Amino acid sequence: MSATAARPDRAAAPAAPDGRHRAVLFVTCLALATVVAAMASLNVALPDIARATGGSQTQLSWIIDAYSLVFAALLLPAGAIGDRFGRRRALLVGLALFGAGSGLAALTTDPGALIALRALLGVGAALVMPATLSTITSTFPPERRARGVAAWAAVAGAAAVLGLFATGVLLELWSWPSIFVLNVVLAVLALAGTLLFVPESAEPDAPRLDVVGALLAVAGLGALVHAVIEAPVRGWADPWNLGGALAGLALLAGFVRWELRRRHPLLDPRLFRERRFAAGTLSITCQFFAFFGYLFVIMQYLQLVRERSALAAAVALLPMALGMAPGARLSPRLTDRFGARGPWVAGLLLVAGALASLALLDADSSGWQVAAVLFPLGLGSGLAMTPATTAITEALPSALQNVGSAMNDLARELGGALGIAVLGSVLTSGYRARVDVAGLPAQVADAARSSLAAASRFGPPVADRARDAFVHAMHLTVLTAAGVVALAAVAVALLLRGTATRTGR
Repeated sequence: MSATAARPDRAAAPAAPDGRHRAVLFVTCLALATVVAAMASLNVALPDIARATGGSQTQLSWIIDAYSLVFAALLLPAGAIGDRFGRRRALLVGLALFGAGSGLAALTTDPGALIALRALLGVGAALVMPATLSTITSTFPPERRARGVAAWAAVAGAAAVLGLFATGVLLELWSWPSIFVLNVVLAVLALAGTLLFVPESAEPDAPRLDVVGALLAVAGLGALVHAVIEAPVRGWADPWNLGGALAGLALLAGFVRWELRRRHPLLDPRLFRERRFAAGTLSITCQFFAFFGYLFVIMQYLQLVRERSALAAAVALLPMALGMAPGARLSPRLTDRFGARGPWVAGLLLVAGALASLALLDADSSGWQVAAVLFPLGLGSGLAMTPATTAITEALPSALQNVGSAMNDLARELGGALGIAVLGSVLTSGYRARVDVAGLPAQVADAARSSLAAASRFGPPVADRARDAFVHAMHLTVLTAAGVVALAAVAVALLLRGTATRTGR
């Protein structure tokens, strides 16, 4: 696997002068926050985007997932490009693409164009994210490196939540294009800071980029996700759709076979023989699968069914963040006392139970009922996230710590992309199957079938029928997410059986 972070025992460039370390850290964390926030922030604006663009539920899925999918698929090869040709160059190119794409996205109301531009933003984000951490680890002296990495990790974790609230505020004051305008401003600031403060660092002797492996991974993931998202419209048994899914699986199988033969693979499949590494990767992937899929659903529920404002919908997620903090603090203590297996599996089961409880919500549920479900969801996430991340890194020798960092990032982004694709598809299928369009004019019926946002424009009784269908589809979606996380809990319990998982062992 290519390194997305420089080897800690080898600086690729002279360390920056002491006076520049804080500036370098601020600029890299600003760049990181800009691309991570974009993963979640647009979910808040989905109802407004649907009304302005006339996008169907399937197109809304693509608007969100085009970014996540390209981001995840290009993360490893983009990290390798930065390591080999220069991390500062990767930052500059990535931020330029991200800013330019955001500027164009603010000017369009065509859903197809918006999907393409979000994919362009994903290319930029894939160049930016690994270059930020690599810059810190390759230019900071050893005595400052740990603090720099800790700050990076904190920003990576908090940026998505901050993005939700920032988007809510912007939508209260302006309209949804302002989200992309903010992206432009942040990208320009990070770009200027990179030019002024960030030194160049690279590893010219790094292995050559595995172009064939990268192409196989991108094509395989793209074909598979396309088939999943389009299935509700084309039909799950549609020959083209089924063929696309099979082609995607075949390409991914080819990727695995190719990587097994490579001396310097992008991703070495043999690493998954280490049970703790496999458990950590599976857990992170499934947690972010559920998190981003649930976010895609809950934001539409709060704004279109509960008729909350964008800011109120973002604030409604606070109980989840409030639960995550004590869960993350409690997890290491429980691990020290009982080993990682118990708290880890308990956290996943708590997440699964909370997601299943979302199926009890309906159009008349109170804010307290929503909060009562979201708090344990955050608590379980905090309990499970820390041991999963630790397992990925501690399962590997010190020479492969860069691989652990890369795999943790990949699991997060890939899980999010797959969650939006799969759970978005379940939501669309459930909604289209349930919405009652009997007796409606053809044009109204087509609009009602396309999305809840489109149906809401016609008022009652069309909007009421659509809301009932959406709530039913939401129940199917969160139960699917709960099932995935529950299966992950079982898999983690089995993988960790008989292994030493206490801290320091």
